[in-house]
Amino acid sequence: MLEGWEVRGERSEGMGDGPKRPATYEDLLALPEHMVGQIIDGELIAMPRPASPHARANSRLYGELYGPFERGRGGPGGWWLLVEPELHFGQDVLVPDLAGWRRERMPEMPNVPYFTLAPDWVCEVLSPSTGALDRVKKKRIYAREGVGHVWLVDPKARTLEVFRREGRRWVELGTYTGDERVRAEPFEALELELGILWLPESTPKTP
Repeated sequence: MLEGWEVRGERSEGMGDGPKRPATYEDLLALPEHMVGQIIDGELIAMPRPASPHARANSRLYGELYGPFERGRGGPGGWWLLVEPELHFGQDVLVPDLAGWRRERMPEMPNVPYFTLAPDWVCEVLSPSTGALDRVKKKRIYAREGVGHVWLVDPKARTLEVFRREGRRWVELGTYTGDERVRAEPFEALELELGILWLPESTPKTP
């Protein structure tokens, strides 16, 4: 267990520490229902379901984007948005907190257990146990697969970081904090009130 997430692999048979057997999709399916599994660079990474600050930020952000961008209510529409879709990119299996596809690239929502078409936008809600994974390994894979934008939401720091892909690298468009109102690519048609994503700050108890 490493800071709340577990990396699983098997050593090859024989004497000594041989190379690990790459994790398979069967390994992922064997996880308990309360765990979220991903396969990154051949390793199975299992994480428990997130705590309330993470869940609130994720659900509130989805709620803000769904009406204007999927339903076209008060916004341009033209998107499919999903919570925790499973993405298969070769041997890598990723589960972002939120993802969106432009309908011009995916005209209909397919009836499938997972997606092989890279989203146009993904959002990762960070936690102390997943921040490094989201910032480094997953962002690298998203760039490789052609995802256009990545958002990183940090409920603890109360920040939103917005990135646009240019070639195989990410360009940071801005970092927004606290209760700011933001128009961020690719959803700049909406003024997003960041304050609704966060749990109320706890008030220190008086003696």
